[in-house]
Amino acid sequence: MTTLTLRNCNLLDGRKPAVPGSTVVLEDGVVVAAGPAGESADTATSGQVVDLHGRSVMPGLVAGHFHCGYVNVGPITVPLGLENPIPYQTLVAARNCALALGAGYTSAIGAGSPHSIDASITRAIADGLIRGPRLVPCSRELSTTGHSNDWAPWWWEVGAVGTPRVCDGEDAFRAAVRDETKRGAKMIKLYMTGGHGVLSPADRMEMTRAEAAAAVETAKARDVLVRAHVANKEAILLAVELGLDIVDHGDGLDDECIAALIETGTALVPSLRLPEAMLAHQTRSGRDTAGFGEDFELGCQRAAKASAAGVIMLLGDDYGSAILPHGTYGDELRLYAQRVGIAPLDLITWGTVNGASAIGRTDVGMIQAGQIADLLILDGDPSVDIEVLADPTHLVAVLQDGIVVAGVLPD
Repeated sequence: MTTLTLRNCNLLDGRKPAVPGSTVVLEDGVVVAAGPAGESADTATSGQVVDLHGRSVMPGLVAGHFHCGYVNVGPITVPLGLENPIPYQTLVAARNCALALGAGYTSAIGAGSPHSIDASITRAIADGLIRGPRLVPCSRELSTTGHSNDWAPWWWEVGAVGTPRVCDGEDAFRAAVRDETKRGAKMIKLYMTGGHGVLSPADRMEMTRAEAAAAVETAKARDVLVRAHVANKEAILLAVELGLDIVDHGDGLDDECIAALIETGTALVPSLRLPEAMLAHQTRSGRDTAGFGEDFELGCQRAAKASAAGVIMLLGDDYGSAILPHGTYGDELRLYAQRVGIAPLDLITWGTVNGASAIGRTDVGMIQAGQIADLLILDGDPSVDIEVLADPTHLVAVLQDGIVVAGVLPD
């Protein structure tokens, strides 16, 4: 039995305010006790004991919207997912997973992947070939002919399939879900609308209700989760009605949508970091940003309102875009704290408890007895100052299954 005791720490369990002077005891990669010193958590007498001298311990983060295979997406003129040879794309995915883990994201939820890369990367992590987050592997993005990312008509004559997978009609969606599941997907991605960073308008529905329902029904019959790119009110309400697990972006959100999300427990990834980066890029380029800026500010207001109302909010964005490279995850935390006004403790809950809840995991996302020991050790208290979590220089160590996978334990 391997025992590690972390004493004299500032404990953030993912839900409640920090408890200074706490102790966390790990045995064989599992939390067996966590709480104030002097209680059961402080009784370990064997194994390694580390005094953290007041450093914070919190659960590992969950990336709620993760494209492990994305690299420099945007300016390249070939279709999405075919920017590079498949072996190269896979190596990029491995690098991105390492970046995320090193930044404290011990779990990640796939949001769309070409060539079944997510499934292969998940297997490689499980087999110990590479290190990365506990990944929920996602399918290609399923939508209809001519949808937002199906914009290169000549390419499809070649027969290669990148990130988009074209499905027309209910039977085609059923077949695609079955095939993506067979290839290892545990999350199905639907492209229900345009908008939010793609060329087609937000008010355009990219599939019929019957097509979306067929996809969801087929996925649920195979115990597979479903998420969707959604950027208008009609689509948000449809996604909730059909029983999707995660709504991506949620542009068009209003009070009715918020109430529906809360009633069903559907998670929302507002993913506002990409619009912020796009707005900054347009400003630097000297372009007119009036309309785009207004949309971004409206998105910030909607996210703040949804969070305050009790919607299950998740961290995550389209990292891997040309203007949003992997490894810059801290900027998202700064955005939500500084521009949206989300309290640091709430952001920690977004990235821990909520992330686990969205994928039905009860063994990660918190620090309590029985949880897998995915932990972060930080200099400072991120529940008081989110910069402690956003700035990687404050990250002392990342533990996964109780093993240090980034940084080092303090002396």
